[in-house]
Amino acid sequence: MIEKKSVRSTSERREKIISLLKSQGAVQVSDLAARFQVSTVTIRGDLTFLEKRGMATRAYGGALICQPPTMASERSIEAKQTEHLLVKQRIAQQAASMITAGSTIILDSGTTTYEIALQLGDKQDIIVMTNGMNVANALLNASAVELLLTGGHLRRSSQSFYGSQAELSLDNYHFDMLFLGVDGLSLTQGVTTHHENEARMNRRMCEVSKRIIAVADSSKFNRVGLHRIIDTARIDVLITDTAISDEMRKGLEDLGVELLLVDHT
Repeated sequence: MIEKKSVRSTSERREKIISLLKSQGAVQVSDLAARFQVSTVTIRGDLTFLEKRGMATRAYGGALICQPPTMASERSIEAKQTEHLLVKQRIAQQAASMITAGSTIILDSGTTTYEIALQLGDKQDIIVMTNGMNVANALLNASAVELLLTGGHLRRSSQSFYGSQAELSLDNYHFDMLFLGVDGLSLTQGVTTHHENEARMNRRMCEVSKRIIAVADSSKFNRVGLHRIIDTARIDVLITDTAISDEMRKGLEDLGVELLLVDHT
């Protein structure tokens, strides 16, 4: 279908592209160029415009509809401890399989990273730094694990340490991997959390780590906390479950994020 005569302005064309995205879920640059009788450069400009406004997510050769993310409310660590527990344990097993003798890692605070810590009891010759009090407690009896704590101010609701002292404790280290917990993950809004100081602490962890490995069950997708940690494209590996949507999977792969999936059921 050619709409050259009916589309007289850039704004009209973009409105029609939005309608197509809503009805089809995805559009292709070549198809839109033919439909509206404009150049592919013009269509790419339209899609970039829509992406900047959170209406679309660019993908190879086109774009995907961007569902508006929902604001995530913060829950206590006690409330989160048993949510999606089986999936978290499977994610933890996958994460632990990546940790070999000689590894130096950071385990972020959180309930999924706590499950990772529980998997490390038989690991030999690894160094773990954490800002999570619950994570540290899980490693108390792991005698072959050298445990480092960031120190700092304790935020009791999340059992996490934060602040300038915690951030400074990272300055003299370089780690192989960071296992980063997630409150919310969106293709457009990035990796987010609820607390500004925790977001700052997490960004510092990212800066001193060679690889950023996000660990999150699929319930965290398209949820947004108030404070951005990093753009989603900064993630090297995401360990999640098979309930991930096709749209989210494709969007992550287009951003260059490696996906490791565990069984959701």
